[in-house]
Order: sequence, then C-alpha cells, then structure tokens
Amino acid sequence: GAISVGQIRTELGSASGSIRTLSAAAGKSTPDAMSEFYSYSASGAYQYGSPFMLFDFSVTASYSNSGSQITDLSGNSNHGVFVTGTGKGGRITKDDAVNAVPSMGTPTGGSRGTERTKLSMLRRKVAERLVSAKNETAMLTTFNEVNMTPINQIRNEYKDAFKAKHGGLGLGFMSFFTKAVTRALQLYPDVNSMMDGDYKIAYDFADISIAVSGPKGLMVPVVRNAELLTFRGIEAEIKRLALRARDGQITVDDMTGGTFTITNGGVFGSMLSTPIINPPQSGILGMHNIIERPIAVNGKVEIHPMMYVALSYDHRIIDGRESVGFLVAVKEALENPLELLMNGDAKRALEL
Repeated sequence: GAISVGQIRTELGSASGSIRTLSAAAGKSTPDAMSEFYSYSASGAYQYGSPFMLFDFSVTASYSNSGSQITDLSGNSNHGVFVTGTGKGGRITKDDAVNAVPSMGTPTGGSRGTERTKLSMLRRKVAERLVSAKNETAMLTTFNEVNMTPINQIRNEYKDAFKAKHGGLGLGFMSFFTKAVTRALQLYPDVNSMMDGDYKIAYDFADISIAVSGPKGLMVPVVRNAELLTFRGIEAEIKRLALRARDGQITVDDMTGGTFTITNGGVFGSMLSTPIINPPQSGILGMHNIIERPIAVNGKVEIHPMMYVALSYDHRIIDGRESVGFLVAVKEALENPLELLMNGDAKRALEL
C-alpha cells in the first residue's frame, strides 16, 4: 500500500529523551517505507516492547511479516499519546492506534477521574446543525447597542396592570424584541429569506424561533406568524413553549420551521457574543445582559441601562446594507417603542 502520513514523530526512552523524526514521502511503497523505518530503528529510535509517544497525529498502523500500511484517521489529535504495541514483537497494531487515549500530561496529584458518556440524539443533532451552519454559510456578525430606558419606563408603568389583566402573564423584554424584529423584517425582507440551491425563498410571514434552554439542552421552538400577534399574544405563546420545553413536552412540530431566530444570552450574564445561524435560516439576533453605562445624551453624560445586540447573517443572501439597516431598525424600535411598536397608545397595545 501507499504511505499517506507525511511524518511520524517518536519520543525515545524517557520523557527527557531526544525526539527523532521519521519522514515518509507520500506514495512510497510500504516495503520501502518500512525498510527505512527499520533502518532508522536500528539506530536506536525504536525499541521493541517498550512504549513510545506519538505526537501531533492519529494513525492506524498494522505490521505483519507480509507487509504493513499506515493511513490517516479523521480527527487528528494534537495531544501526545502513549501507545504500547500488542502485536508481534511489541509492534503497534491498528487497534492499538484506534484505541489510544490522548495523554492529559504528567499527573501532579489529586483526583483525575474521567467519564465517557454518549451524547443524546438531540445534542448530536444540534452539533450537526451548528457545524453545518459554520461550514456551509458565509456567516458575519454586526453589532449595535440599545438604550433600554424607554422599554423599562413602559414596563415599570404597566407591568402590574398587565399581569393583573392577563391572568398573571408577565410583560417581559421578549415581546418588545419580537415586535421590533417583525417590524424590521418587513422593512428588510432579505433577512427573512433562505437559500435553496440557486434560488432564494422569501416569506411574507414571520415565524420567529426563540432559543430556550431545556433539561435536554438547547431548543428552538417557533412562534408562528409573530407579526400578527399582540404583546399579550407573544408573551403567552413564549410562556407556553418555554413551559413545554422545561417539562420535556416539546414536540418536533413545535421546533419545525422558523424564518428568523432570537436568542437571549443575557439571561446567563453574557455581555457580548456572536450567535450562530440556525440553518436554513439566514439571520439570528442575539440579546445580551443589561448594564448601566455612561453615554452621551444631547451633549451630556448620563447613566442608562444599555444592551449590546448582535445580528449574525448569511452574507451569501444578505448584503451589508440590509444587515446593518435591519439592526438599526431594531434599535430604533426598541428605543422608541411607544411610537414605532404601540402606535402611540401603550394601553391599547397592551390590551389594558
């Protein structure tokens, strides 16, 4: 067979021993390569029956009297691995290399237990989709900041009446952000579209995916036709979906679809992040924690509750003008919710 590993490094003797390198040219036949290996071994680079360390690569290796082959494995390891050969004469077999455990360094005392558990189907699926998003999209992130004072003023004034009127339903930030997003999606419809091969699919409705943390991990249930819902309707639907996720009752249908995603890392204390697109969608808005910071207002320094917001988008279908314009539209709506989200009448918008 042909050699497909460019270089093998072996550490000799003890940890303080010298490191010697064996180079194997790609395409060289196995007998020639092994002859070179054995001749190198004769100089003291390899000792039968004693362990040695493999650096910066993972291989399968099998040796026999009739011939040997060394091939690459996917998922190279950058950690040193001690391997004791179980083959004839202490030679490394394929199983030895496949089952090698990466070294965690020289122990210095204390507990060093490990546990190997299989990922849940949900976690594996989420991981697959996240890797797909990174590899198959031209993802960029743009940032802005929002002065949350106007929203806080409305919430402080009406949250008690809202809760009493609507059966204990709270007036949170998510309804304001969802309303701001649906408004911005109407102004910049490319952000509410998806790619399908050589085609762009545009939607005249806004199904907003809301990222929530459940007992089984991250889940993204969908608020259908969010552009038609009132503040009360959005808060009620988000609460219903969050309870289903918390109780493990969320269904595949609840998480199917969605044209745009909102994620709130601020509930965990995140100040700034670059959220990853939820494929096949083309955009995701990241909310963060609210911190009082000094800002310039009409030439004066004032302290206001501020939030950084981030929009990650697929540059294949969304240009910079649309992405920046969308985020600015979200900012404008959040900083002037009474006029842009409530048509100047907060009580009517909140169904009070």
